[in-house]
Amino acid sequence: MSDELELILEVSRESMQKSITHLEAELVKVRAGKVNPQMLDGIHVDYYGSPTVIQQVANVSVMDARTLTIQPWEKNMLQPIERAIIAANLGINPQNDGNSIRLFMPALTEERRKEFVKKAFSEGEHAKVAVRNIRRDAIEHSKRLQKEGLSEDLIKDAEKKIQDMTDKFIVLIDKHLSTKEKEIMAV
Repeated sequence: MSDELELILEVSRESMQKSITHLEAELVKVRAGKVNPQMLDGIHVDYYGSPTVIQQVANVSVMDARTLTIQPWEKNMLQPIERAIIAANLGINPQNDGNSIRLFMPALTEERRKEFVKKAFSEGEHAKVAVRNIRRDAIEHSKRLQKEGLSEDLIKDAEKKIQDMTDKFIVLIDKHLSTKEKEIMAV
């Protein structure tokens, strides 16, 4: 196989792997039965005029299976952290005791669990679309190489490899989703 086709395959594989990595990061944020400090990833606090993630202005720790504690390094950050959590619409009301913020996660109802499963599957669908777009771009690029003089057999072989790779990544996405669904639905 030509070097250009090998490069297309390698770039496609790396891009698809990045889609899986992104999916894993997003699934961590979807709440299951117990709390996880990574649930607060992506929530930004106004820290002296610049948006900063909570983990950079406070210590986030797990007290028990349903309680997170946020201990800011500066007391004046309690209010901005509290506002940021409320604005993030996590379905949690922060409890400010003047020194730290506690997040008590309510027990999940069946309805809420199903909402989280839908959210997880939505993230999975985004990952599948990304993988399919990578496949489309790789096939288009290989067809351009055919117009430049590469043999049709080499292009067909490359397209088959691209499709096989796509199928493997779609199966991997489905495995991640079924694992997350079991985790969410476990009582």
